[in-house]
Amino acid sequence: MKYPLFSVLTLLTLAIVSCSKESQLDIYGTTDLHGMLLPFDNTEGTSTNKSLSNVASLVESRGSENIVLLDNGDILQGDPLAYYYNFVDTTATHIVADILNYLNYDAATAGNHDIETGHKVYDRVRSEYNFPLLAANAIDVKTGKPYFEPYTVIKKKGFKIIVFGLITPSVPNWLPESLYEGIRFEGMIETARKWMPVMKAEKPDIIVGLFHSGFGREDDIEDDENSSLAAAVNVPGFDIVMCGHDHNQENKTIKNSDGTSVLVLDGGSRASVLMHANVSFIKTSDGRTEKTLTGELIPMETLAESTAFNERYKTTGETLRKYTSEVIGSSTSSITTRDAYFGPSAFVDLIHQIQLEITGADISFAAPLSFDERISEGDILIRDMFRLYRFENFLYEVKMTGGEVDKYLEHSYGLWFNTMKGSEDYLLKYRTREDNSLQLSNGMARLRNASYNFDSAMGLSYTVDVTRTEGDRVTVTSLADGSPFAVDSTYSVAVNSYRANGGGGHFNAAGITHTKLDSRIITATSRDLRYYMTEWIREKGEIDPAPHSAWKIIPEKWVSDARSREMKILFKDN
Repeated sequence: MKYPLFSVLTLLTLAIVSCSKESQLDIYGTTDLHGMLLPFDNTEGTSTNKSLSNVASLVESRGSENIVLLDNGDILQGDPLAYYYNFVDTTATHIVADILNYLNYDAATAGNHDIETGHKVYDRVRSEYNFPLLAANAIDVKTGKPYFEPYTVIKKKGFKIIVFGLITPSVPNWLPESLYEGIRFEGMIETARKWMPVMKAEKPDIIVGLFHSGFGREDDIEDDENSSLAAAVNVPGFDIVMCGHDHNQENKTIKNSDGTSVLVLDGGSRASVLMHANVSFIKTSDGRTEKTLTGELIPMETLAESTAFNERYKTTGETLRKYTSEVIGSSTSSITTRDAYFGPSAFVDLIHQIQLEITGADISFAAPLSFDERISEGDILIRDMFRLYRFENFLYEVKMTGGEVDKYLEHSYGLWFNTMKGSEDYLLKYRTREDNSLQLSNGMARLRNASYNFDSAMGLSYTVDVTRTEGDRVTVTSLADGSPFAVDSTYSVAVNSYRANGGGGHFNAAGITHTKLDSRIITATSRDLRYYMTEWIREKGEIDPAPHSAWKIIPEKWVSDARSREMKILFKDN
């Protein structure tokens, strides 16, 4: 009997489909949690609906054997919860290890702020994890091999998943070598190219890149701070790349250099979203496996909290609330970072004052580390110190010439201010769209550069003329006590370790490269600057913060008008 060709093809197609087997694999990722593990913000002293309690409910409903759960770094720094287990209670199992083990995480990648906590902390946490800590491009200088694991093989639901970790290679640009002694950081792309054949030889069903590096640009093959997209495009083999570090959110499918699709997810920060990659595998009768990938960023608050999780860590939460509620002194007035964008501010000048008194330096450099922060009049609590000083930087006293100080400040104000041609121009630099309109977030304007790079100086009298071009705005008239300031004289300068090690580019702009730093350091603290600030306030008992710096922006009328206008587009309640 003869059958029409159409019927034969239809029967064959039905036969193949009927013999096909479809399976689903769900991969979830957190990134840049910065200590937001429990449903309570220990800096603000308020409950939150975004934490790993939400992830716990997902694990409970799905079962850890049915999902892959990953963390992408910067988990050990931020909320006082992490700080407490980093430096206060160092004998108990670290809370990060305890929680991630409880949730059955499968792997994690080290982040730059994890390295910032120092060997004692991240080595300890790593030893307590029930899963591997990854970073293939963090190399042990003694062995030439990765200090952390380069990748791990995970088997779930009958499939083999490889997770490959990378850390931003810019770590040495921000941190003193003492925090990563014995480790060097190599490029992401060259490292991924080296390991891809090794991983493919394992014959995995899927390869996931877990990169603690920002999304970046695909043509950024020089391997800078944010090179995740460049690695995804230029190193064929990845099916999924989960990135972080830049605190942005992205969900994109791109083509790599071989024309293959790669799902790239960027998960924001502080438990704002949960990255989710769904992989559909279809195994056909002829032995092939076809896979389809879809991604989403799940708002964390849309997931229920876990009652069991919250009950398990109830005592931990109570311990932290007691710790952060300790009164260490009092303030005669309220201070805010908002003033700092338009001239001297009591908030930043308090940091200056403490740095100068601790070091005895001639000059202090400091910036508002949080974009919009406030410490109220009255009792000062431990939690307020995390508002005053966001990061665990060390404090350095370094030698700089007057000429270097001037270049440093020119660079800072170049990041900070526009060149104003009239009183109606913007004073501050904002992110703009292609048509030069302001790029808004929740209706508010966004600064082009991070406020933590807006360094001012105490110990000098100077003006910043915003009618002049970048690099020619700062005029130093004298030291703050009226004594002469000279470009060829040498001064002692108090500055944090992030800045001195290259963060923000200020020292490079001054002509002081990282290799020259050691010869410039006079003193360095052995603990983080926040610790010394806390003890300084304890000793004072009561502080009377006020703007004391002897600098100003000119023309003053233009600045005053700009402040009135721009406060309204920067902050919702103005």
